[in-house]
Amino acid sequence: MTSITLGRADCGHLETAIRKEWLVTNGLGGYAAGTISGANTRRYHGLLIAALRPPLERTLLVAKFDVVAHYDGNGNIYPLTTNEYADGTIDPHGYQYLESFHLEGLIPVWVYAMADARLEQRIWMAHDHNTTYVTFTLKRALDSVFLKLTPFCTYRDFHGHTHDDWHPNVVPITGGFKVKAFDEAQPYRIVADKGEFNRDEDWYWRFKYRVETYRGLEDTEDMFTPGHFTLTLYPGQTVTCICSTEPIKPHSGLEAFQQERQRQATLLEKNPLVKPDWIKQLTLAADQFVVRRSPADDTSSTLPDQPGTTIIAGYPWFGDWGRHTMLALPGLTLCTGRFDDAAAILRTFARFVQQGLLPNHFLDIGGDPVYNAADATLWYFFAIHQYLDYTNDLALVAELYPALVEIIDWHRRGTRYNIHVDPIDGLLFAGRAGMQLTWMDAKVGQWVITPRIGKPVEVNALWHNALRVIAHFSERLEKPDEAGHYLEQAEAVATNFRQRFWFEAGEYLYDVIDTPAGAMSPDGKRNDHSLRPNQILAISLPFKLLSDEQAKAVVDICALRLLTSYGLRSLVAEDPAYVGRYGGAPFQRDNAYHQGTVWAWFLGHFVTAHYRAYDDAELARSFLKAMPYHLLDACLGSISEIFDGAAPHAPRGCFAQAWSVAEVLRAWHELEAHP
Repeated sequence: MTSITLGRADCGHLETAIRKEWLVTNGLGGYAAGTISGANTRRYHGLLIAALRPPLERTLLVAKFDVVAHYDGNGNIYPLTTNEYADGTIDPHGYQYLESFHLEGLIPVWVYAMADARLEQRIWMAHDHNTTYVTFTLKRALDSVFLKLTPFCTYRDFHGHTHDDWHPNVVPITGGFKVKAFDEAQPYRIVADKGEFNRDEDWYWRFKYRVETYRGLEDTEDMFTPGHFTLTLYPGQTVTCICSTEPIKPHSGLEAFQQERQRQATLLEKNPLVKPDWIKQLTLAADQFVVRRSPADDTSSTLPDQPGTTIIAGYPWFGDWGRHTMLALPGLTLCTGRFDDAAAILRTFARFVQQGLLPNHFLDIGGDPVYNAADATLWYFFAIHQYLDYTNDLALVAELYPALVEIIDWHRRGTRYNIHVDPIDGLLFAGRAGMQLTWMDAKVGQWVITPRIGKPVEVNALWHNALRVIAHFSERLEKPDEAGHYLEQAEAVATNFRQRFWFEAGEYLYDVIDTPAGAMSPDGKRNDHSLRPNQILAISLPFKLLSDEQAKAVVDICALRLLTSYGLRSLVAEDPAYVGRYGGAPFQRDNAYHQGTVWAWFLGHFVTAHYRAYDDAELARSFLKAMPYHLLDACLGSISEIFDGAAPHAPRGCFAQAWSVAEVLRAWHELEAHP
């Protein structure tokens, strides 16, 4: 029995059912998503959001099906759909017939009750294909059920909106129809293996997206329907509807369904460790972020035609980001036994190293990647080190070693955005006016919310880690002179880090030192003593950096002042800049993003740091106990990007975030090794 099951107490109430979301993916960056109520509440919801240039160029093609059931047993009509319109009208109220909802692995299942009849709906995608399957099975009834299925179609970037200002070309095909929105558009098809398609083109106006209202963005959309499918189901029968960018004929989908079920079962078999149900669910959720990267984006002259593997940072709107990918890689691939995927990701990103930097992110519209990150490349060392620990694959380390040496060299002599090693203390400086280079990257126009120019604490903890990692690699590769050289640098960084970052008055670490925005310290430097969670990395990263007393002090103050059930606040609540609720227009949201909002990915690093400081695995593991309950909220079976800083810490941002899932998995697996 799946651990993700909801009954009428959740399904039958609009405000609950319309808030809980589901997600299925295809391994290309494409996906389908919606709410369990059937109403779309985001512009990013849809049945087929195809990745036309994997994992990007995501395009909404099919928004949803409206479903109406006529039950011959009692002559009643049951609208099984829910829609919200711009004036606040809810019509119809299909959620009222929803008896239960559950996940079969990653496959969402709706069970509708109509007197004695039970109708089950399932949605899944074919892996490696921009193809969505929707099935309806009449599980029980005294008589037949007549279904009318109305597909809503469009063709737009998944960030956009459709309005009644165009007319797609609709062509009848066997079992359904084909849509070509305009001459250059990717054609797509919708077919059913039972019944008939009745052409009746029409527009439906002003669907309401209530989440976009909350986000202060355009919140209405018009949708086009080419017609509707009609069919009759008898008890035990199933109808399969298929939406695809590929030429496809009507079929039952049974083989595709079994392939997907088997693929998910195999994912759980890759790691034989006995796991509770919620960790099994997260193991499956991890799969949703590991995707194929099109060779069209590979600018390498040596490997121009090879497809790559990457990680989607978060659904519904993120693409693949270097920082997120490397931070999330251990939890998503190593803890789940996907070592080949981990190696492929590490090789893929090696192709994009330029001037000692990994890309911060790739653009949806194509073109060159963006390199404005001081930490993404340093997380690369962390990911490779974790990979070696899990696999002992020294051959891959040897393959990547020249790139790692070049990265260290670029940092020592200076690279883009004023990222360079300070020759006086060996610490890493980064930043320039108008540019944000750390993970705290919110920016409104030219206003950088948290500029952090100088020497950020987590960047220098990662810099120390990178030097230790490459020294370790040099030793394993039998390069003793190079190992000694890097180790000497790492020890100097550690000494200066402990001396310069320690904020004696607060007994924690400065967030940024040598920063123009900081207060004057006793040594005549300007340092920022804002109490933020970034300092926890000085304890959670693999190589010891602080004294035992310092480590405990940092863990304690983060526990007392920043910790919540779902992660660490990005700023202490007593700070004048603190914002406890995340929401509103883009300006308001960006202002709150790193000024108190809770970040789930820090929970994993806090748990690791707590264990290292106190050597009590059971106590450290207890900080994960709230997460299983979150899997029943927001995106069911996954973990949100962020939460409100203020209680009750409502989930916000992306409803499914790679590093949130990854860090909970990594911390859980790490502690399982220390019962």
